[in-house]
Amino acid sequence: MKAQPKKRDYTPRARGALCGVRVLDLSRLVAGNTLTQVLADFGAEVIKVEPPAGDPLRAWQTNGVPLTWKLYSRSKKSLCLELRRPEARELLLELIPSAAIFIESFRPGTLEKMGLAPEALLARNPKLVVLRISGWGQDGPYRRRPGFGTLIEGMSGFASMNGFADREPVLPPMYLADSVAGLYGASAAMIALREVETNSGKGQVIDLPLLEPLFTIMGPQAAVLRLTGKVKPRTGNRSTNTAPRNAYRTRDGHWVCLSASIQKMAERLFRAIGRPELIADPRYATNAGRVLHAEELDAIIGAFIAERTQAENVAYFEREEVTIGPIYDIAQIVEDPHVLERELIADYPDPDMGAFPMHHVVPRLSGTPGAIRAPAPKLGEHNRDLLAEVGVDEAAYAKLLASGVACEGGIKAAAKGGEE
Repeated sequence: MKAQPKKRDYTPRARGALCGVRVLDLSRLVAGNTLTQVLADFGAEVIKVEPPAGDPLRAWQTNGVPLTWKLYSRSKKSLCLELRRPEARELLLELIPSAAIFIESFRPGTLEKMGLAPEALLARNPKLVVLRISGWGQDGPYRRRPGFGTLIEGMSGFASMNGFADREPVLPPMYLADSVAGLYGASAAMIALREVETNSGKGQVIDLPLLEPLFTIMGPQAAVLRLTGKVKPRTGNRSTNTAPRNAYRTRDGHWVCLSASIQKMAERLFRAIGRPELIADPRYATNAGRVLHAEELDAIIGAFIAERTQAENVAYFEREEVTIGPIYDIAQIVEDPHVLERELIADYPDPDMGAFPMHHVVPRLSGTPGAIRAPAPKLGEHNRDLLAEVGVDEAAYAKLLASGVACEGGIKAAAKGGEE
C-alpha cells in the first residue's frame, strides 16, 4: 500500500513574522517571484503589479495549467496596471508611501525612463527598500545584455564545472540562477529592512544581479586557479577532494549515491563490502591515495552495489552506518515516508487540479511559522481594494478599465504560452 500525504487544514494558525510589511513587486519570471514567495509565506502583503498580459509565468503552462505561476505566486495579490500610461504610473506612486519594499526586474535604465527611478520612489517614501533584479547588475559593460538565467549559468562557471570531462558542459534542468538570486534577494531585503527599522531609519537601493549570487556558490574556484595555475576539470559525480564519492547503479536499474569523505567512513565502507584488506592497501589507505585511484575504487564498490536493489543497498549500508542514500526521481520523492511525515509537499486546494502538490514553507519557525495563505491570484483580482486605498471609487475604476489604464480577468498572453 502506497504511503498517503497527510490531510490537513492549511488555514494559518499564527501571524507571520512579516505581518504588516507591504511589498510592491514589479518583477517578472522566477527570481523576483521566488524572492516574494518567501516573503509572502511569512506574512508579508505581496502585491504583484502586472501588465495587462500578466506576468510571463502565467503563460508557462503544462496541459493548460500555469503550474510555475501557481507555485511561486501563492499568497500574493494582483494589481494589473498598464504602466506605459502616465495615469497608471501615478497610481503606483500613490501606493509607494504604504510600502516597505519595492522590487523590479526591468533592464537597467528602464525604471528611470518610466519616471520611477529609485530617487523618485525614495522621495515619496524615504524608508523604502528598493531591490533591483537584473542579469548582470545596474552598471558594468554587460548591464544591457539580456538577463536570462541560462546565460548566467553559462558565464558563472557553473556549466563548465557540471558534467563529465569527456562530454559537453551541462546546464541545470531547473531555474538555478534565478532561484539562488531570489533566495539571496529575500535575505538582502530583510537586511535592508532591519537597517530601516532599527538603525538609520533610511531606505536604500539593492543591486541584485543573477550572476553574483550564483558565482558565490561555486566555492573557492578562483583561489584554486591562483594557487595551482590550473582550471579544475569536470569530474562527473566524483569529487576532486575526497573519494569514494559517486553514483552507483543498482540491480533494479535505480541509483544510489555514496560519500565516504572521512577516514573512518572509508574504513567502515571497506568492511561493509567485505574488503577490509583495502584499509591497509597503499592505494586506498589515505584520502589522497583514494582520490588518485578513484576509478579502480569505484569499480570495486560498484560491483558490490550492482548485486542489490536500491532499497536493499540503502537498508544494508544504513545498518553498517555507511553514508549512502537513494537517488530519487520525483515519482519516488512524493511517496517517501520521510517526505510525507515532514510534509515537505503541501497538497493545497486548487480549482484546476483539485489539490496542487507544492513545496511547503521553508524554513520552519516555531513561534511565527510561515503558511500558504491563499492560491495564486487571478490577474487584477485585487485591483478594486488596492486602488480604493488611493481614492479610486467605483465610477473612477470603471473609467480606468474602459481606458485600459487598469485591467482584470483574462490573460492576453496566456494563449501563446508554451509547455513548461
